[in-house]
Amino acid sequence: MQAVVVHGPEDYRLEEVDVPTPGPGQLLLKVEAVGVCASDLKCYHGAAKFWGDEHRPAWAQTDRVPGHEFVGTVVAGDEEAQQHHRAGIGDRIVCEQIVPCEQCRYCRDGKYWMCGPHDMFGFRGHDGAMAEYMIVPHNARAHRVSPDLAPQHAAYAEPLSCAMHAVERANIGFGDVVVVAGCGPIGLGLIAGARQKNPLTLIALDLDDAKLELGRKCGADVVINVSDEDAIARVKEMTDGYGADVYLEGTGHPSAVAQGLDLLRKLGTYVEYSVFGSDVTVDWSIISDDKELDVLGAHLGPHCWPAAIKLIESGALPLDDICTHQFGLADFQKALDLVADTSGASVKVSILPNSEVPA
Repeated sequence: MQAVVVHGPEDYRLEEVDVPTPGPGQLLLKVEAVGVCASDLKCYHGAAKFWGDEHRPAWAQTDRVPGHEFVGTVVAGDEEAQQHHRAGIGDRIVCEQIVPCEQCRYCRDGKYWMCGPHDMFGFRGHDGAMAEYMIVPHNARAHRVSPDLAPQHAAYAEPLSCAMHAVERANIGFGDVVVVAGCGPIGLGLIAGARQKNPLTLIALDLDDAKLELGRKCGADVVINVSDEDAIARVKEMTDGYGADVYLEGTGHPSAVAQGLDLLRKLGTYVEYSVFGSDVTVDWSIISDDKELDVLGAHLGPHCWPAAIKLIESGALPLDDICTHQFGLADFQKALDLVADTSGASVKVSILPNSEVPA
C-alpha cells in the first residue's frame, strides 16, 4: 500500500509499505479521509516544543505515518476487537487522537486524555491515517459514524470534538456574552459548540469576511472583522462597558491572547485552544490584580465525540463550506502547503487515500 512516512522535519515521503496485519484485539481500517491541521503542520516543520518534553522527539517520530483526524471502514479484526470497539466488519468509525496507556495516574483517575505516555495516532506510538490502511489498537477509542456522510465531513469529528471540549471547559450560561476568536476549523467548531449552549449573544472574530460568514452559518449572532473594527471597543459597547463573559481562543495568533484578556469583564472566563508557533507574552496583572479571570486550557476532545458526531450527522453545519479542499494521497505535500498558506485560501483541508477526490 501507499503511505506517507516521516523522515524528519520537512521530509515526509510517499512510500510503498506493507499493509499492516492486525494483531489480537486490533482492527484494520481502510482509510477514507484524514484531515490536516495546525498540529500536523507544526510537527512537519519540526517545532521544538511540540511535545513539551525535551526527552521526546521534536517532531513526529521518524518512520511514523502521520495523520490523526480520520474516518475509515473496518475491513479486518478478531471477535475480541470487534466487541471491544463495538464495530464490526464493514462498519465506519472515527477514533480519538489519543491512545491512552490505561496505567498512568491520569488514566487510572479517568482522565485518559491527559495520559502520561501520551501516545497519539500519527505522532507517537501509533501510525496515523495518511495511508491506505491503518491499525486501530485495542486501547484506542473508536466511535461509529453514519455511512451516509462524505468522508471529509466524517473526519471533521476530531476537530469538532476538540472544540466542544473547550466549550465545556467554559461553563457557558444562558445569560453569557461569548466571544470566539477565529473562524478556522477549530474556531468554527467553537462557535458551533457554543451555539449548543445557547448563550445570550455569540460573537465571532476573524480577519476574513468569508470566514466570518461561515461563523454566522455555524451559529454566531454577531461577526466582527478585527481588521476593520476595534473588537474590544465593540464588545464593551455591546455590554454596557463591562466586557464579554467568556472568550474562546482558536486562532493560534499571539495577538488574540492579549485581545481576549482585554475584552473580558472582571471575573470572566478565558479558554485557550490553539497551537501556537511561538511564545506568547501578556500582562499577567490583567489576569490577577485587574480582573481575577479564570484562565483555562483545553486539550483534545474527551467525552465530546458522541455529541460532535450527532451534530455532524444532523446536517446542521455547513460542512461543504467548512471542508473546502480534498487531495489524493499522492498530493499530500499540496495539502500541507495549503494549510500553511496564510492567505485564507482554505478552511479544512483533507486527504482521501482511498476515495475519489471531488472535482
